[in-house]
Amino acid sequence: MRPLGSTGIRVSELCLGTMTFGREIDETASAQILDQYLDAGGNFVDTADVYATGGSEEILGRLLAGKRDEIVLATKFRMQLGPGRGGASRRWIRIAIEDSLRRLQTDHVDLYQIHCWDEATPIDETLSTLDDLVHEGKVRYLGASNFAGWQLAKALGRAELARWEPFVSIQPQYALNCRDIEREVLPLAEAEGLAVLPWSPLGGGLLTGKYRRGEQPDEGTRARDRTPSSILIRQRLEEDRVFELVDAVARVADATGKSRAQVALNWVLHRPGVTAPILGARTVDQIDDNLGAAGWQLDPEHRTELDQASAVPLGYPHDFIWWINAAR
Repeated sequence: MRPLGSTGIRVSELCLGTMTFGREIDETASAQILDQYLDAGGNFVDTADVYATGGSEEILGRLLAGKRDEIVLATKFRMQLGPGRGGASRRWIRIAIEDSLRRLQTDHVDLYQIHCWDEATPIDETLSTLDDLVHEGKVRYLGASNFAGWQLAKALGRAELARWEPFVSIQPQYALNCRDIEREVLPLAEAEGLAVLPWSPLGGGLLTGKYRRGEQPDEGTRARDRTPSSILIRQRLEEDRVFELVDAVARVADATGKSRAQVALNWVLHRPGVTAPILGARTVDQIDDNLGAAGWQLDPEHRTELDQASAVPLGYPHDFIWWINAAR
């Protein structure tokens, strides 16, 4: 169990993501995966209103009956659900939270997250509305997802100046094949005491060997759908370094006797600042395998091999700052 940022609650070090619920698997399979996760000691479940256009929340609402108080429940808002249905305006947030509470069959959400920055809405309007939700008891804590470093910093600064409830977490994409947040977002989160909840820690299946060099992704894989994350996967499939990284993960898996998924997840799980990677499973076998990433750590030599294979350039001014500090 790990603290959720600077809050007083603790969450399991692996979070169950439910984007697959109602979208890729039916309610029976969803129930099996949720039960397996809870039986293993997990207590942190993440969803969003856009997942299966509310279907994930509806399934969770039914499955969590009688279990709600055992769960730290997180959901998200902001994505477009239809004409005029989306964004981070005061009007939409009020509609979105009531819809999510109804679908989830609960009177409050433990962590309410804005899914992405909204350029059309002043951040003060968003933050003041979210602050109201906390004081009304409909939301316990606030978080952000897919924010750039400057956006997160601005939001935190405005909240502090106005004495509004601040974000306590950030949910970014973070994996061996996607380490960009190490430049700005991760250092900021560490400095401000935010929980870091990485999504797609397996790179949408890239790191498990699901995709092969020079071949089109199979039907039914994450890379063939139309979500923003699938676009990123297809872009990375064009990069030779991705498959060199996949080979490195395979070598470490063979050396440790762990699965490729467990190796990739364990690397994220023990990165500085990380609270709980988010698992996304379609089958009980997958959730069982993913849960096997906890309870052990990679040897330094294997971690170094993965660090080097996945390294990304810091870029200016970060490399300049690093050089100045190293030269002291």
